[in-house]
Amino acid sequence: MPTPKRKLSRKRRDQRSANKGLKPKSVSRCQTCQAPILPHIVCKECGYYKGNKVLRTKVDRLYARGQAREAREARARSMQPPAGGQEGAPGAAQ
Repeated sequence: MPTPKRKLSRKRRDQRSANKGLKPKSVSRCQTCQAPILPHIVCKECGYYKGNKVLRTKVDRLYARGQAREAREARARSMQPPAGGQEGAPGAAQ
C-alpha cells in the first residue's frame, strides 16, 4: 500500500474539508402550539406530530399524576369512619 512521501501541512490537510461547509438547519413551526421545531420531528412542547398526539409530555404526566392523587385522597376520605363515633361504645377506655 502506498505511503505519503512527506507530511501533509496543516493548511493542506484543512483545505480538504474547507468546502464541505455547514448549512443552517431549516426550522418550521408546530401546527398545534406554534413552537419552533425541526422538520419530521415530534414537537417536544405539545407532543404532536402532523396533527396527531404521539407523545405524552411532561405537562400531561403532571396533570395525570395530580388527578390520580386527588382520586386516591377522595377514596381515602370516604373509607375513614366518621369522627367521634366511638364515645358511647361499651368497653371504650376512658
